Amino acid sequence: MTEFPFESEERRALRSAVAALGKRYGSAYMQGKGRAGEDSNELWLEAGKLGYLGVSLPEQYGGGGGGIADLVIVQEELGAAGCPLLLLVVTPAICGSIIARFGTQAQKQRFLPGFADGTERMAFGITEPDAGSNSHAITTTARRDGADWILKGRKVFISGVDNCATTMIVSRTEDARTGKLKPALFIVPREAPGFEYRAIPMELISPDRQFELYLDDVRLPADALVGDEDAGIAQVFAGLNPERIMVAALANGIARHALDKAVAYARERTVFRGPIGSHQGIAHPLAQAKIEVELARLMTQKAALLNDAGDDLGAGEAANMAKYAAAEAVTHAVDQAVQTLGGNGLTQEYGLAALINFARVTRVAPVSREMILNFVAQHTLGLPKSY
Repeated sequence: MTEFPFESEERRALRSAVAALGKRYGSAYMQGKGRAGEDSNELWLEAGKLGYLGVSLPEQYGGGGGGIADLVIVQEELGAAGCPLLLLVVTPAICGSIIARFGTQAQKQRFLPGFADGTERMAFGITEPDAGSNSHAITTTARRDGADWILKGRKVFISGVDNCATTMIVSRTEDARTGKLKPALFIVPREAPGFEYRAIPMELISPDRQFELYLDDVRLPADALVGDEDAGIAQVFAGLNPERIMVAALANGIARHALDKAVAYARERTVFRGPIGSHQGIAHPLAQAKIEVELARLMTQKAALLNDAGDDLGAGEAANMAKYAAAEAVTHAVDQAVQTLGGNGLTQEYGLAALINFARVTRVAPVSREMILNFVAQHTLGLPKSY
């Protein structure tokens, strides 16, 4: 566990408690579940029972009344123990943030208590096969049919649909005044007629699977619409900032986990004279990786605090930077950890090789490093848009 000196006593206590939970499960549990094609439900439900899944959700709906900065601690410490929960990014961070801020009273009462105690999980569908990083090119549409909505489209790389009773779908509706399409969010039950999901074979060892969704004229009642039809774009970004922050937290945790294993090995493994960690060829790359991880953690904290303060623009910039920094840091840290262990780094016993693909994914999803560089160039530096 690596605390920040400026964290409150409550957050230090949360960090310590979650670290203890993660230690009881660990990477062997998580990777074992992934290899067996099983779910990590035991960890999820225990984390919910202990109140960790709902730390960022409002108290009146069973949450802890904190913010994304608290949920970051939960994700990072589980990651540092080798057992991060991918759906923490999705259910409480994305869907929970959107519903708590924009959902109707009925939606808040229906979903938030279950999010908080772990008994309800919701997936989030935004990515499409042909839209890629261009969310403005989303073609999933919703049209009115009397009091109902008819949803049609396709989504890809949607996490955990098999474990989620519902999915929040980003679609587009036609503005009656302009005729233009605008974003709108809908909560779709997994068992709704016309809703089909298929697993995507992935080269990842994880209990959380990826799915392609097909929405073939899915009929939804009026109350499936999240919040206000005209607030769509604001609602989407209310979830995307927490998403990037939480992916950064996941990456930071995994990086810490990999470095801890590498450092422990470097202290004990002796070749020629003394432990290998005494040689600068081993020590300096690990030290560099440590510096990169701590810098990424600080940017993640900044992004979370800005998000919780309601500074959406500031949080958007910081969240993108945090995700970029953490993805680069974890990729380097895992690679250096494997290199430090040599052949042992590629064995199942040490569990590091399984993290190579997992770490690499963070440079691609949920937004690629190139799109973050575009964002910073345009919005932070004020350079001309290139696309």
